[in-house]
Amino acid sequence: MAGYDYDLFVIGGGSGGVRAARVAATLGKRVGIAEEYRFGGTCVIRGCVPKKLYVYASQFPEHFADAAGYGWRVPEASFDWPTLVANKDKEIARLEAIYKSNVDGAGGETFHSRAMLIDRHTIHLLGEDRTVTADQILIATGGRPAPHPALAGHEHCIFSNEAFDLKQLPKAIMIEGGGYIAVEFANIFHGLGVETTLVYRGKEILSRFDMDLRRTLHETMEKKGIRILCHSISEWVRRNPAGRLDVLLSSGKTLTVDQVMLAIGRLPNTENMGLEGVGVELGKTGAIVVDEYSRTNIDNIWAIGDVTHRVQLTPVAIHEAMCFIETAFKNNPTSPDHDTIATAVFSQPEIGIVGLSEDEAVKRFADIEVYRASFRPMRHTLSGRDEKMLMKLVVDAGTRKVLGAHILGPDAGEMAQLLGIPLKAGLTKEDFDRTMAVHPTAAEELVTMYKPNYRVKNGERA
Repeated sequence: MAGYDYDLFVIGGGSGGVRAARVAATLGKRVGIAEEYRFGGTCVIRGCVPKKLYVYASQFPEHFADAAGYGWRVPEASFDWPTLVANKDKEIARLEAIYKSNVDGAGGETFHSRAMLIDRHTIHLLGEDRTVTADQILIATGGRPAPHPALAGHEHCIFSNEAFDLKQLPKAIMIEGGGYIAVEFANIFHGLGVETTLVYRGKEILSRFDMDLRRTLHETMEKKGIRILCHSISEWVRRNPAGRLDVLLSSGKTLTVDQVMLAIGRLPNTENMGLEGVGVELGKTGAIVVDEYSRTNIDNIWAIGDVTHRVQLTPVAIHEAMCFIETAFKNNPTSPDHDTIATAVFSQPEIGIVGLSEDEAVKRFADIEVYRASFRPMRHTLSGRDEKMLMKLVVDAGTRKVLGAHILGPDAGEMAQLLGIPLKAGLTKEDFDRTMAVHPTAAEELVTMYKPNYRVKNGERA
């Protein structure tokens, strides 16, 4: 390794790349990391963090309305979009500085530059027009919103990246897509007072989530005033003489809005990096193909995070980074564990899940039990808000192991994180049953559903 400039060079300064660089540097390794845009990556700069801040902002109208039932008299509120954007920018800048300083402080070297592979040990830093060498190379360049070049008028559309920094809040927006990004932004914009329409080609939003949660969230969103049009796609988008956008849908309907946002998936950032020239194997979507240890087909080049198109979540990228460190620098080959990952959708109400949905469990197990509770959460009793909470446990009737836990309602994401522990540990329904409830809480339902609502044997509901 002494013949190289670095023991490790990381391309991509997001959560996974920064974690790998920082930890490797603390081990005494000579580390360089290049990021062409801003340190922090998708999550910090244009994803999870600003999104959650906007979710909070969009919830205040309901909080103000609910306060009346608790005796509060809240004056008529007004919202200022530029203030939210400016304050978001301050917080993102603070976090970005922390990400960079964490690497610098550990002894790594950071570069604000695009990086390209010249060969398996050589990287060209375009911003500095210099070449460096490294024994090990880690690619953690993440992903980006998928474009829709086939859509006539796609140049008039925005993506999640631009949605955070619009010069002004639109009066009406159409969002195309039915995944968590589309659903979250639909709730954000609606909560901020924007007339919102969600257009999705599938039969129900949030595919791969439990159908009970999908249907209940759909109904709740429509009650709030969000229009959801399933089995529909955009045919074209045109700027009209008034400066607004006309959208023709496959159903024959035409919408007129101020913004069209496309949220139709994400693609890995692997273009123009020299990967093909070096011989790094790519999949059909351009994702880097890796083995169980995140190693590419070239033994000193590795890849983690969204660029590998495995599980596209920030904590997963960080976990993969730590496994990479164990494998590459600690002589302890460790493969990332992608099983039973808790996750959340910051819709309104929230979704929190861990484990198998009912439909997935039915396919894998001959006999399952379903425990289900739907109720009005206590916080809505005095406010009068007509919004239900849903909790569901999916259990293997043979082993009694809890296979899946699904929550729709306030703080569902927080509950999913804690539920991830017992499900990861393989605990049984009896372990849940003998756990004392915390009263009064919504979460107590998870340990007080003693009898199954129904059973599914060999695919047939009993």
